Amino acid sequence: MVFLFCVLVIGIAGTRITRVVDQLADRTGIGEAAAGAVLLGGSTSIGGSVLSVTAAWNGHPELAVSNALGGIAVQTFFLAVADMIYRRANLEHAAASAPNMMQNGLLILLLSVILMTPLLPDVTIWGIHPVTPLLFITYVYGIYLVQGARNMPMWAPTKTRETREDTPDDTTRMPSPARLWGEFTVLLVVLGFAGWTLEPSATVIAAQTGLTQTIVGVLLTAVSTSIPELVTSIAAVRRGALTLAVSGIIGGNAFDTLFTAASDVAYLGGSIYHTMTDATLFWVCLTLVMSAVLMMGLIRRERSGPGRIGLESVLILLLYLGGVWLLLSQL
Repeated sequence: MVFLFCVLVIGIAGTRITRVVDQLADRTGIGEAAAGAVLLGGSTSIGGSVLSVTAAWNGHPELAVSNALGGIAVQTFFLAVADMIYRRANLEHAAASAPNMMQNGLLILLLSVILMTPLLPDVTIWGIHPVTPLLFITYVYGIYLVQGARNMPMWAPTKTRETREDTPDDTTRMPSPARLWGEFTVLLVVLGFAGWTLEPSATVIAAQTGLTQTIVGVLLTAVSTSIPELVTSIAAVRRGALTLAVSGIIGGNAFDTLFTAASDVAYLGGSIYHTMTDATLFWVCLTLVMSAVLMMGLIRRERSGPGRIGLESVLILLLYLGGVWLLLSQL
């Protein structure tokens, strides 16, 4: 009951925060791509980040890492679901932008570093692996490059009849910036508290059902804490904020890689990267494949594929469902 209640709270607060971020993007002038990457991606991921850090602090590294990395896979899956909702054209075609591709490149880079770290020496400085600060620095610099790709783009995608550009709405009819920031902060706190409450319930479920913490992390906590990404992407598509929908997912994925870094800081048993199981490493590899497929789709920009969605969306759906099947087949 606690688990389901937290999921409900995350879903409601996550839906509400989409409208706030969309208006903040216009009010502040930073654009939907940057707002989706930093504000929407970070805020909708706060529940998952709190859960991972809490799990690591309580000595459950497998749950912490599988929740963080499993969330990236399911959120990429949700982007394919959003493509199914937008029937006019392939979502990646309509929301083509340099910042979105830059964000996806950043995600692939961060995931590759995480995948490589267990092969490095198991050394820590004050209990923290040297790769952890590197992940934070890389993310901050990557977001700087994303903003630069918006402000001073070196190339632009070909505009077609289906392309939807990031055009600001009428800000005179929006609430004041102070009110928007206040509402954003309240929703952020609600999402964080729900994630903190979700961790002990997930641990109990794993213990009483006999499921591994990897399965619980990938299929229960990762999916439940990623519900805001699903509802916000669908809400953004229906609002016509296509760039926000895509950047919210991809930006949230890049932010989610920092769950692992933050969990390493919280974990008292040494390097959390060297506790990663084969099942967790498999999900890192699977997520890299899904992200590469998405990158190729963003570059190719197919207007309409099988079932009136992009071919990359079909492949992402099959990859994720195949990964779930393999994970469950181990029971």
